[in-house]
Amino acid sequence: MKVLIISKQDIQGGAFIAAYRAHNALRKNGVDSFMWVDNKISDDWTVEGPPTKISKLLADLRLRPRLIIHSLVKLLKTNKKIIHSPSVLPSTWVKRINESDADIVNLHWIQNEMLSIKDINKIKKPIVWTLNDMWAFCGAEHYTNDNRWREGYNFNNRPSYESGFDLNRWTWKHKQKHWKNPMQIITTSKWLSNCVKESKLMSHWPVSVVGNPICTESFKPMDKKIARTKLNLPNNVPLILFGAMGGKKDPRKGFDLLIASLKYLKDDPKAKRPELVIFGQNKPKSPPNLGFPIHYLGHLNNDVSLQLAYNAADVMVVPSIQEAFGQTASESMACGTPVVAFGATGLLDIVDHRVNGYLAKPFDTNDLAQGINWVLNNENYSELCKNARDKVLKEFDNKIVAKKYIAVFEKILKK
Repeated sequence: MKVLIISKQDIQGGAFIAAYRAHNALRKNGVDSFMWVDNKISDDWTVEGPPTKISKLLADLRLRPRLIIHSLVKLLKTNKKIIHSPSVLPSTWVKRINESDADIVNLHWIQNEMLSIKDINKIKKPIVWTLNDMWAFCGAEHYTNDNRWREGYNFNNRPSYESGFDLNRWTWKHKQKHWKNPMQIITTSKWLSNCVKESKLMSHWPVSVVGNPICTESFKPMDKKIARTKLNLPNNVPLILFGAMGGKKDPRKGFDLLIASLKYLKDDPKAKRPELVIFGQNKPKSPPNLGFPIHYLGHLNNDVSLQLAYNAADVMVVPSIQEAFGQTASESMACGTPVVAFGATGLLDIVDHRVNGYLAKPFDTNDLAQGINWVLNNENYSELCKNARDKVLKEFDNKIVAKKYIAVFEKILKK
């Protein structure tokens, strides 16, 4: 079986890292997998970027999105900080995909003008599409809290926070026009699978749930003191870890909710005096005043430094409002560090309440603080850590996830 994985890039960014890990998991489990990307960052020979100068120019990460963002997207007026991808520019990928010897094409995150909506329809190979957000069944938005994706994008159900050109309706109608034949969908969580089933566009499409794979040999427990020493972190205080690309810039990651919850801990005389560790951003000019220190680790771009960060912490907090999966949660748990999160969206598949972490009431910052306190003061803390590691070994280890992918691929090929 030859599988061709298509992704915007390979080893930088959550969705791209997930695609690259899926690619490696398949190869380690006997599948002839290759990966094609617009922007190749790794030196992996099994990953290929655009083959010609013209295709490299067309795939340029800055040129193509700017052509769209500075024209079409700017016509939409919205106060929501959400990525929008109209996906209208044709690419050179389709011809190459169709001429390849791949048995299955596995699409991952292919927006930001890598493949157009029309391009996807022109692929003649069997397609399995792994969703990393809500874009496929929405309009141009990648995440949303409104119900247009359930009802259909009509003139009368546009949210009040939007005005100007209705880009989301225009994009959704474009998908409806070109995607007549259902494709096999893989979602990384039950929440996202249910969204697909409830959507107006894809309710009759086949869906399978397969979590993001993780190499449990790269992410594993190590001595906490050694991890803290290597990262220049204190050894005598509880450490709370938070991590997200861009830190607080993405409101969906819930950094403001984390800060609000930590203020409860500061005011609680019974709570331990923790310190906060943040990765994914550098120290800002005006860091928040929590009444206790904040350590900024900056951008951690490899598994070794991430493993150190997870092992240095006593608890990982993932206060996201929406997550298709929750990769930082699974990475932390693979290292034996319990996770506190809100009991919503993709994190419900990873964290088991009071077993390997704590699921707070959505989006109750006081309960989130209670959860952090519960983990830090837990008499059976070592058992929480063991349970966290065991959960990942059982459900998200490379071998487990690769088998699930292979089962989906074989099912498609039989058809």
